[in-house]
Formats: sequence, structure tokens, C-alpha cells
Amino acid sequence: MLVEERECATQRGQDLLSDRPHLCRLRDAARASGSLPVAVAYPCDATAVEGALAAWKEGFIEPILVGPRARVERIVGQFDIDSASLAIMDCADDPEAAAAAAVELCRRGTAAALMKGSLHTDALLGAALSREKGLRAGRRISHVFVLDIPSVPRPLLVTDCVVNISPGLQDKRDIVQNAIDFAHAIGIERPYVAILSAVETINPAIPGTLDAAALCKMADRKQIRGAVLDGPLAFDNAISERSAKNKDIQSPVAGRPDILIVPNLEAGNIIYKQLVYLAGAECAGIVLGTTVPIILTSRSDSVPSRVASCALAVIQARARQTNKRPV
Repeated sequence: MLVEERECATQRGQDLLSDRPHLCRLRDAARASGSLPVAVAYPCDATAVEGALAAWKEGFIEPILVGPRARVERIVGQFDIDSASLAIMDCADDPEAAAAAAVELCRRGTAAALMKGSLHTDALLGAALSREKGLRAGRRISHVFVLDIPSVPRPLLVTDCVVNISPGLQDKRDIVQNAIDFAHAIGIERPYVAILSAVETINPAIPGTLDAAALCKMADRKQIRGAVLDGPLAFDNAISERSAKNKDIQSPVAGRPDILIVPNLEAGNIIYKQLVYLAGAECAGIVLGTTVPIILTSRSDSVPSRVASCALAVIQARARQTNKRPV
């Protein structure tokens, strides 16, 4: 890539996360790790291309745009960038073909992360999870958000709000371990994990409370490692130390969690969107449990969110490559 073109293309990216200290720290850590080749599957609209170009301008990804060349070049041109300065892999104008080609770049080691373009999530994950030609790594895959919330003095991880609709106990075990391992990669050495439900007591009529209790016992028996777990905890008790005290809940996690584990996708989706739209949170997220991180952005995500998601993928990929904690 041409460093001069990247620097001259825009200065706007330098300030994308200036008011988000937690995501800003992660962005800076990603940049310090060096640029990472990222296969962008079917970047065939301006929204899909904008996030990848912003992360490229920040200096921590080298996008490989996988799609029909003429169409991709037209879209890149909308951002006043010479497409010759970018890697473009020409393929048929078909989302599934582009997804398969992008996944193959990751399998060959040409790319170290996969990013969603303008195709449907199902098409991208279908290629990534193919048993013969995908990126499976043995565990259940899951998605994690990192939220930068103005009222919270640390990043807050929430999982799984995107991939697993109604996970069973063993699925939740993998979801929890994926999140813990990722927390280690971003510098949280021993994360506090709150297993959420509607109440803080065991109630057989609420299956999430039973799963929460089982997950905590699995941690006691070293089936889950590297964190302090507690649950079930209602959201107020998990987030508010005063609320936990008022209910006489004795817990090292209550009031100070690093990770929130939601009972199902429906609950998680509601929680994270409330935090974004009502609490002023900015979020970034990636898919875990595959051989390379997957950047699964949404059309409604802001540019800073998409840039920060790329930063998370860089940190996760470098942590896997070096087996070290980069932050």
C-alpha cells in the first residue's frame, strides 16, 4: 500500500474514536501491532467499503476487497481513492462466491481476518462454517461486543447478541470461554463474568438461572478457566453495586463485571441496543471460535464502530499468532 496516499486520503480517521477512551486504547493497540491483511467479502456498496477504508487509513488493516472488480473499483472511486493502491481480488458478481473466495484467502494464510461486506450474514457465516472448506476451530462460534459506555469506567463485553439464538448449556460454556480468552487478548487478565437472567435466585421455571448456576460450577471444576464467574444475576445486580448491596447479594462480580453473558440472542440484542441508543454507548464486535476473527458489521453501525471492530480483529489475530497478550 502507498503510505503517502493513505496519509493524504483523509485526516478524519484520526479523530474517529477520540471521545471513546476504551475503544481508542484498543485502536491504538491494534495500530501498534502492525497492519493485518483482511479479506473483505463482497464489498459492493459504499457502506461496506467505508469501514474497511477507514480502518486502512488508520493504518492497521490491509484490505483485500473480494468481489467483481469493476463494481468494487467504482465504489472505491466514490471515496477519492485510486483503486490501484488497494488489493482487489476479482470474482463473479455473486455474494456466496465472494464469501467462499474470501474464506479461502483466510485458509491459505493470505488474509488473517475476514470482514463482512454487503452480503447477508448467513452467506458469510455459511462459507466460514463449511465443514470442508470453512474456518471451524473446534469450539462453538460466538459473537462478542465491546461497549464503550460514558458512565462505565472500563470496557464492557456482552455476548452472545448476534450468532447463537437459543444456546444450550454446552454452547454457553464455549460462549463464556471464547469471551474470557478474548478479554485476555485485550488486556483484562482475570475478567469478572456476570451470567445474566431475570432474577438472582435459582428458579426451575427460568432455565437461564439453571444454566447460570451450572456454568459457575463448571468454572469451579476448571471446565471454564481464566475468570471469576457469578450468576444468575439480574441486570441491575450485575451492573450496580448498590443494587446488589440492597438485595444483600455477596458477590465479587456484582457491580463490577467485565463480561455480561446473556441467556439468549433475543435478550442480548435488546440489551446492547438499549445501551447504544439510550446510554450513549459505542460498540465494536467480532465473531470468535474460528481460526481467524470475523468482523461482522451491520449497515446501522457507525464508522467508528466499524473501525473499532477491525481493531478488535487485529488484536485477536495477533494474540493468536504470538500467544501473548498485546495490550
